[in-house]
Amino acid sequence: MSLLHTAFLEKRIPYTGVELAPHWVAGQTGIFASGIVAFRGPCLVETGELVDLEDRLQGARIEAREMLHFLGEWFEGDLLLAVARQRLLIAGFAEELGRRLPGKHFFRRGNDLYLGAPGGKENRKLSVSIVTASPVSTLFHFGVNIDAAGAPVAAVGLAELGVDADALARAVLTLWSEEWASMARARCKVAPR
Repeated sequence: MSLLHTAFLEKRIPYTGVELAPHWVAGQTGIFASGIVAFRGPCLVETGELVDLEDRLQGARIEAREMLHFLGEWFEGDLLLAVARQRLLIAGFAEELGRRLPGKHFFRRGNDLYLGAPGGKENRKLSVSIVTASPVSTLFHFGVNIDAAGAPVAAVGLAELGVDADALARAVLTLWSEEWASMARARCKVAPR
């Protein structure tokens, strides 16, 4: 298990879907290794750029005035492992958000987070996410609304919830780095049978 590099990018970067590409993270950080970056910026992914074929066939689009984006790339493992990594990161994000907003109820359905209760009529979507594979790696994008204006579904954003998106991003990156190191140690400390 290799090191995982994380970074919070200070500059605002619009997310259009083309960023979900091999070595985009390396282009932003100068580090050629598995890693996750977080950054803020508007989001507009047109139907033709959607990686999710089900959404593309339905003519969907993704839009928000501003999102907190997590973009990751791994150079080891297959697509199923990438989905597991994605969902672990999202579950960790939900835990961290829940610590900051103890009176609010969030739930995860697959790779999406919602404010509300499962099956509730007033649920509002907080995030979008997708995993894909390239010839050299697996990649994922996890976008969390900061300002959900323009979203094509009932949505909520971190600004409305009173959450500092930058501080949350840094905390989640730290949490993920610690999780990754813990998994690497767990793998190495077992005695063979």
